[in-house]
Amino acid sequence: MRIVVALGGNALLRRGEPMTTEVQRQNVRVACEAIAPLAADHELVITHGNGPQVGLLALQDAAYDPDENAPLDVLGAQTEGMIGYMIEQELGNLLPFEVPFATLLTMVEVDPNDPAFAKPTKFVGPVYEKAESERLASEKKWVFKQDGGKWRRVVPSPVPKRIFEVRPIRWLLDQKTIVICAGGGGIPTMYKPGADRQLVGVEAVVDKDACTELLAREIGADLFVMATDADAVFIDFGKPSQRGIHRANPAELAKLSFPAGSMGPKVEAACQFALATGHTAAIGSLADIAAIARGEKGTLVDRHFTGLTHHASR
Repeated sequence: MRIVVALGGNALLRRGEPMTTEVQRQNVRVACEAIAPLAADHELVITHGNGPQVGLLALQDAAYDPDENAPLDVLGAQTEGMIGYMIEQELGNLLPFEVPFATLLTMVEVDPNDPAFAKPTKFVGPVYEKAESERLASEKKWVFKQDGGKWRRVVPSPVPKRIFEVRPIRWLLDQKTIVICAGGGGIPTMYKPGADRQLVGVEAVVDKDACTELLAREIGADLFVMATDADAVFIDFGKPSQRGIHRANPAELAKLSFPAGSMGPKVEAACQFALATGHTAAIGSLADIAAIARGEKGTLVDRHFTGLTHHASR
């Protein structure tokens, strides 16, 4: 099969962990240990989050020049290289030497008229106490929203329209290469209004799952997996009545409500992929990813399924 795996942010940096290179490398190593078994039998594309890393790089640039706000598109490109390098190295240490890898800087087109630009919602960077967030908002004109008991910067998250590097990604897959691309939702770009096809960067972060879903469709993926810190999609999550969904028809799953900041975008991406392609999308734990590919664990979304079925043990 041709499998696209989107690594959730927890695969790289868990909430509350120090944002050091060594911590990130350790988490990438664990993620690669889970992914490696897929590479033996399947074509593999890996995408990843980058929210904390983008925020950290922005702070580092601000420490160098407090009056300069580093562009988010440039920061996104930096994280694609950094995280892709770690994934290549750690996964390469687990697979035969002959297996080729490629990390591809991936530009994603967005619409300059997307309503998301008027309503920032995407969390990036570390968490702050309220007083510190107010200081940064005043100094840098950043927008902050509450995230649990802390505060985090939010930026626009427009819908991805096109992935410019789809053709080289397809070519690399035809050469049996494991491809790491579209990190952090890709590098946000748009054609400058009023200019003659002049591509420019954008102050935004494209949702990783929305971008990966578009990628999975355009390269003809047989399976689209979103790896997260939950075993499955749950109904009544956190309540005594919670039930894990194992198989779901996308039309039935779309009738349910899930948190906009966490499971909601993943469910939406899974339903869109399943409806558009007739293939399966899956959401589940990174540790279960091999079993998810076999259809044994996680939440599987497919338009050929009827209704919803639940995990017997949940």
